[in-house]
Amino acid sequence: MTRFTVMTLFPEMIEAGLNVSILARAAQSGLIDIRAVNIRDYTDNKHGRVDDYTYGGGAGMLMQAQPIYDCFAKVTEECPADRVIYVTPQGKRFDQPMATELAKEDHLVFLCGHYEGVDERVLEKIVTDHVSIGDYVLTGGELPAMVMIDAISRHITGVLHNEDSTETESFSEGLLEYPQYTRPEEWMGIKVPEILLSGDHAKVDAWRHKESLIRTKNRRPDMYDAYIASHPEEA
Repeated sequence: MTRFTVMTLFPEMIEAGLNVSILARAAQSGLIDIRAVNIRDYTDNKHGRVDDYTYGGGAGMLMQAQPIYDCFAKVTEECPADRVIYVTPQGKRFDQPMATELAKEDHLVFLCGHYEGVDERVLEKIVTDHVSIGDYVLTGGELPAMVMIDAISRHITGVLHNEDSTETESFSEGLLEYPQYTRPEEWMGIKVPEILLSGDHAKVDAWRHKESLIRTKNRRPDMYDAYIASHPEEA
């Protein structure tokens, strides 16, 4: 079983966002364990305060080190963390290979920042990875943490009923996924490509690969160029 612990000021957001669909079934089956822990429960401040002004001046407030560190100490008391991920736009870009890599760990801890960020000292003490889901700023780290947990969980054995799904979906081989169709064969005058009705699996596979190349070139030229660089015979 893989454990995900999210240290946050808004545990209800994590619980509401991840307690549905595939992840909910995986949790019920004992494949994953998702825990949201309120950092505010560990503050020494009698008013429940977890932030303060930054030294040197500047706009906004900063999350204090003490509540975060004490929260971390508690959540890793019985189950040490393999990786501690600070969700930040300054981090390494999250992608499919990283999701696959992180799915191999037994216990992942996510730290969700708020306000203007987190006191650098606690980051130096506990964080192993600084990770971003994109070059933009959000109100807090909860949404990125949920995105990552969802993507990582898909690579844990048993979470998806069809274990081939992660091998054929977008990004698995450096290309976007090919177009897909279901019944009826014709809808609003648009027909399913004949090749998909042929029953010839080799030709279907070749068509899908070609369509993946076309789609990637049109929608993600950066990915296409990287793929062609390592597969020049397909240019």
